[in-house]
Amino acid sequence: MSDLDYKSLLKKVVDGSPSKKIDDDRFKLPKVEIFYEGNTTVIKNFDKISDAVNREPDLILKFLLGGLGTAGELDGTRALFQGKIPARQIQDKIKDYIDTFVMCSECNRPDTHLVKQGRTTLIRCDACGAFRSVKSRRKKVVQQPAVAALKEGMIYDLTIKDIGRKGDGVAFLDKYVIYVSGAIKGAVVKVKIEKISGTVAFGQIVQV
Repeated sequence: MSDLDYKSLLKKVVDGSPSKKIDDDRFKLPKVEIFYEGNTTVIKNFDKISDAVNREPDLILKFLLGGLGTAGELDGTRALFQGKIPARQIQDKIKDYIDTFVMCSECNRPDTHLVKQGRTTLIRCDACGAFRSVKSRRKKVVQQPAVAALKEGMIYDLTIKDIGRKGDGVAFLDKYVIYVSGAIKGAVVKVKIEKISGTVAFGQIVQV
């Protein structure tokens, strides 16, 4: 076979390779099925989510509980969370987990597994062989000590971590999810608690 014939054949193979299409199609996270039972938020298909990202359910749950600032547990194929947590907020945290603990930073594929080296956790990509360290995005809240119970009428220093679907700021303190009217993401504000329902509270920014 001549060199010209070889190059022509190689070009046909490369041009016909569906590599980009595979990258786009092969990783599809199942739609997160969320519903509410009283004051409990339930992810019905948590097992399918953990299977899709190839991570242990308890590891994903631990990340979500820390990010959502609530308590919860696994219940068979489901995951239970205290309080009525907006679906968008849960979906955003799941995406954060995938970005942090699953996706390869080099080839952007999910074919990875976790590797422990001493106290350091690394992500190794089985597709391209790349390594990267895992750095948690969560930050310790140091504005004030954790409290046993939130109290209506009291003022607290809070950091707005997210924006709810109705436009309110979302902050976390101990086991509580606090919605703050008119707050913007990233702001540190003084908030007067006006109403508490279970582990969900509502407050207003106050000027002191």
